[in-house]
Amino acid sequence: MRRSSPAIGLGDEGGFAPPIYQPSEALDLLTEAVKSAGHEGKVKFAIDPAASEFFECGRYNLGFKGEGPQKLSSNELSDLYNRLLRDYPVVLLEDPFAQDDWNSWRDFNKTCSIELVGDDLLATNVDRISMAREHGACNSLLLKINQIGTISQAIAA
Repeated sequence: MRRSSPAIGLGDEGGFAPPIYQPSEALDLLTEAVKSAGHEGKVKFAIDPAASEFFECGRYNLGFKGEGPQKLSSNELSDLYNRLLRDYPVVLLEDPFAQDDWNSWRDFNKTCSIELVGDDLLATNVDRISMAREHGACNSLLLKINQIGTISQAIAA
């Protein structure tokens, strides 16, 4: 694991944004923090890649923080997720693929052993939920009343 200088950055939604270059570095830091706090074996992780945000021209661009382009195919991204699921105590994966990359969602869900949550994929929208069911795209829904607009629409979802 490459060590970087300390960071005081915040992510888009207010989360801590350390200077890391690979997803495994973030999980290594979390694992180390859990162990240092005396909670090893008691804490599980959830990951929300929000992959629609880095989906470009049919590929997933993981090149960020000055590392240059690192564009992965859906299969390569699936392999990355599977390594993370194998190596870390991850119990939930939310939006691992772009919201309209139905084939990747379906293929990954066939062997996914954890909660595979559609948020951007489903958008608390009845039509998208039906499409996800038809595609076998995910096994969990993130229901957000404020995402669809009305309580009756959320209930329908």
